[in-house]
Amino acid sequence: MTLSITGARSLVFALFSLLMLGGCATPAVVAPADTTLSTEAFGPKQFQQEGFTAVVVAYGPEMKGILGRIEADPGAQITQVVKYKGVTYRIGKYHDEPILVFATGMSIANAALTMQMAFDYFPVKQVVYMGIAGAVNPDWQPGDVIVPERWYYHDESVYTNPDKQNPGNYVLPEYYARFLQEQPERRQVDPHLPAYKNFHFIQPDEVLIIKDGLNEPVDTAYFSATPRLLDAARSAMLALPDQMILGERKAKLTVGGNGVTGSVFLDNREYRQWTRDVFKAEVTEMESAAVGQVCTINDVDWVIIRAISDLAGGQEGVNVEHIYDQEVSRVGANVLFAVLDALARED
Repeated sequence: MTLSITGARSLVFALFSLLMLGGCATPAVVAPADTTLSTEAFGPKQFQQEGFTAVVVAYGPEMKGILGRIEADPGAQITQVVKYKGVTYRIGKYHDEPILVFATGMSIANAALTMQMAFDYFPVKQVVYMGIAGAVNPDWQPGDVIVPERWYYHDESVYTNPDKQNPGNYVLPEYYARFLQEQPERRQVDPHLPAYKNFHFIQPDEVLIIKDGLNEPVDTAYFSATPRLLDAARSAMLALPDQMILGERKAKLTVGGNGVTGSVFLDNREYRQWTRDVFKAEVTEMESAAVGQVCTINDVDWVIIRAISDLAGGQEGVNVEHIYDQEVSRVGANVLFAVLDALARED
C-alpha cells in the first residue's frame, strides 16, 4: 500500500500523540531490584587468623611500664601501630604469642568503648588487664597486687528521697522495694551476691545485661574472671621473686576476692567501709567491671591485675596515689608478664 505525503504525516502525528499520552499516564509499577544484603554485610569482622592476647592498661603511667618491658625483652616486639577513633592499638609478639597492646582510658565508659572496639577490629582470644587501684581492705598497702575473682559496680544505684514519715528511712521506688525483698532467697543460691544496704540516700542496684542466649536483659550483680586465667595468675605469683616497693617493703601478691568499679575516684573513709560491708571489696577503681562486662558479653576470656596505689580514703591527710602510681605500675607489669609466661608454659 502506498501512502500519500499527507497520509504519512497523519500517521506520524498519531504515533507521536500516543507516545505523548503514554508519557502523561500513570507509569506501570516496576518491582525494585533486590537490595537485600546478607547479614555478613553488617556487624564486626569475622576473623580467621590466630587470636591475640590483649595486653591492656588504663592510662599513661601503666602503659609506660608495659612498653618498657617489651622494648627491653629480645623475645618481644611491637611490629605495627594503628589508630582508630583516636585510640592507639599496638600489634606485636611476646615470645611467639601474638599480642594487642592498648590503653582503655580511665572510666567505665572509656573502658567499655575501647574494649568493644578491640573485639570488633581485631581477633582477640583473651584479655590480661593491669592497672592501679585503691585498697578497700585495710590489710593492703601501696605496692601490693591482687587479682580479684569477681568485679561489681559499686555505684549502679538508686538515689532516693528521705521518708518524712519515718526519719532515717527513704522512699523506695516500687520496683526497687521488690528487688530488696528478693535478695534473701537469691543469696541462698549465690553467696557472692552483695549484702545490700543503703549509703545514706544511695541504694545499691545491679546492672541489666543482654547477650547471646538470653531472651531478655537480666540483673547481674558481678562478673567473674576466667578460672583458667586466675590459675595462670596463681602460678605466675609463685614463680616471681620478691617484689620490693621503693626498696622499703615486700609487696604481697594475691589471687581471689572481690573488686568494685565506679565512676568516681574514691577517697572517702565512710564510703570505702560501705563498699567493704556490701561487696566484701578488696580494691576499688574505675574500669574493671566494665571490662568484665564487655568480655562476658563477647565470650572472651579475661583476668584483671590490680596494683595498690592508695588507700581510697583510708589514709590520714592527702591521698598518696601520686607518690606510688609509677612504682606500683612497675610491679603490676611484672605480674602481668609473669602471667603471660605462665600461659605460654601451658601452651
